[in-house]
Amino acid sequence: MSDINNLPADILKQVNQCAAVLRSGGIAAYPTDTVYGLGADVHNDKAVNKIFTVKLRPLNLPLPVLISDMSQLNVLTADIPPLAKRLMAEFWPGGLTIIFDRARDFNSVALSGGNKVAVRMPGHTITLRLIKEAGCPIVGTSANQHGLPSVLTAAEVREQLGSEIDFILDGGTCPGGVESTVVDITVNPPVILRKGAIPEKEILDMINRSC
Repeated sequence: MSDINNLPADILKQVNQCAAVLRSGGIAAYPTDTVYGLGADVHNDKAVNKIFTVKLRPLNLPLPVLISDMSQLNVLTADIPPLAKRLMAEFWPGGLTIIFDRARDFNSVALSGGNKVAVRMPGHTITLRLIKEAGCPIVGTSANQHGLPSVLTAAEVREQLGSEIDFILDGGTCPGGVESTVVDITVNPPVILRKGAIPEKEILDMINRSC
């Protein structure tokens, strides 16, 4: 993964435009290491609600959150157990989403009223720079309507979501093509809720070594 401070000028221009949209309460699509994501400032409930609406996503299905550094994780959860630290050291940045207990003072429509938060640090330079420029964790759900296939290009985002979103950051084709693996570490034993980019065996091996 290249340096987030050395993006091509045309890409950096898009990143700055997209970050401005997110800071102003808009929603935007962007490339990640897995599939194109649809994002908003996780603290802006109006913007997050718009994501539920645009995706036709049931309000009882929480939205995951993307971060660019560990200081942002500390805003979302107050409990980072040893297993989580080992998983993050091994698979972040990358295609692993970890479900934590939310911090007591963190509330967002993205949580769907629950007490857990799903977090990922993506392994994509553009995404990490976008989150950094936005200055906040952002929603990290796939940029497609609920129940339809995930999308890998900006053109596919336009085809599914069209003019319903405020900005599309065109960073080319996503290299991964498979959504992130999701593991819930708030339960004992931890549970893999969705198979994805990180092989299930690698996660289970680390969990078993931690038991």
